[in-house]
Amino acid sequence: MRFGLFLSPFHSARANTTRALHRDLDLIEHLDRLGFDEVVFGEHHSGGMELIPAPDLFIAAAARRTERIVLGSGVVSLAYHNPFLTAERYATLDHLTNGRLLMGVGPGALPQDALMMGIHPNDQRRRMEECLDAIMQLLRTDDPVTMKTDWFELNEAILQFKPMTEFEIATVCVVSPSGPALAGKHNLSMISTAATTEGGFAALANHMSIAEEAADRYGQPKPKRENWRLVGPMHIAETREQAEKDVGYGMDEMVAQWLRITEVWAAALNKPSRYQEGKTSIQMVQESGAGIIGTPDDAVQQILRLEEQTGGFGTYMLMGHEWANPEATNRSFELFAEYVIPEVNRQSKRKIDSQNGFFEFLDEGRELGANAVRQAIANYDARKSF
Repeated sequence: MRFGLFLSPFHSARANTTRALHRDLDLIEHLDRLGFDEVVFGEHHSGGMELIPAPDLFIAAAARRTERIVLGSGVVSLAYHNPFLTAERYATLDHLTNGRLLMGVGPGALPQDALMMGIHPNDQRRRMEECLDAIMQLLRTDDPVTMKTDWFELNEAILQFKPMTEFEIATVCVVSPSGPALAGKHNLSMISTAATTEGGFAALANHMSIAEEAADRYGQPKPKRENWRLVGPMHIAETREQAEKDVGYGMDEMVAQWLRITEVWAAALNKPSRYQEGKTSIQMVQESGAGIIGTPDDAVQQILRLEEQTGGFGTYMLMGHEWANPEATNRSFELFAEYVIPEVNRQSKRKIDSQNGFFEFLDEGRELGANAVRQAIANYDARKSF
C-alpha cells in the first residue's frame, strides 16, 4: 500500500494566512523526507479554512522544495475551468515536476463556490463530464478538438506541446455514482475523499462495481484496485491520552466545519447527522468512525477496516488538518511513517518473527553459547599444555 496526504487544507479561520500557507509547504517537505508517496492540494473559494484556490500554484511551488514525492490536485474543480487552459496548465506542470504529477479532477465540493461564479450546483457534474471529455482528448490524442457546449467552445484546439509523461488522472468519488462512472468511462483512477464519513463509508462498497460497469460499457480496461485512493483524518501520538490532549489546539473549530460539510453527503443517502450538540469533537469523530485520535495501533485498525469494506485499495491518504499544533502534527506524521506504514505493509514481519524466535530459543541458546565458550577455553588450555 502507498501513503499520502490529501491537503484541502484545513486551517483556523483566525490564523495568519501567509504563515498557514507556508506551513503547508513546510509540511510537504517533511513528508518528502519521511518517505510518503504523494500529496494533493484542494481547490476551494469560500469557507475561510480551506485556503488553496488553485492546486496548480501549490504544485509548482512544492516542486521546487521536494525531490521524490508525487504532487497533484485534490482536486481541480473542472466545472469552473476552461478545458483547454486546464489541460495546458497540467501538461506544463508535468514538465516542471519532472513527471511527478497526479491530476485529480472533480466537480467542485462547496455549493457556495459555484453560486458565486454563477453556476448552479445541479450543473456541476454535467459540466465536469463535458470538461473531462475535452481534456482527455487534448491530453491523450494528437487530433485537434472541436467541441461546443453552453459554457465553453473549442475550435480545432490542440496543445502546442505534449506533457512529459502520460501522467495519472484520478476522479473524485464521494457518495454519488458520477465519479466512479467517469473513472470507468475514461480509464481513470479514483479518490474516495469521504471514505471514513457516514455517507462515504457506506458508498465505498459500490464505487468499484460502478467503475467496472462503466468500463465494460465504454470498452475500457477493468479498473485497478491499486489505483484507488481512500482519504480519512487521523492524529496519532504515543498514547491516546496524549493524542486527545494534542487536538485541543484546534480541533473544535475545524471539526465543526468539516462535519457540517459531510452532512451534505449523509443527507444524500438519508443517513442521520453525525453533528450532535452536546458532544465533544473527539466523541463525534471517534464514535462515528470518521477519524482516528489515538495511537499507531488505532491507525492500523482504521486502515484494515477500510480494506474490509472495499475488498482492497492501493493508497491511504491522510486528510490534512491542524487539529494539533505544528510540532505535534509533524510528530503524528513521523509516528505514522515509523510504525503504521511498516505494519500495514508487513515490512517488519521478518524482524518481529526473528525477535520472537530469539526469545523462544533464549534458554537453549544461552546454554549452547555458554558450552561453546567453555569448549574454546578448554581447547586453549589444552594447547598451552604442550
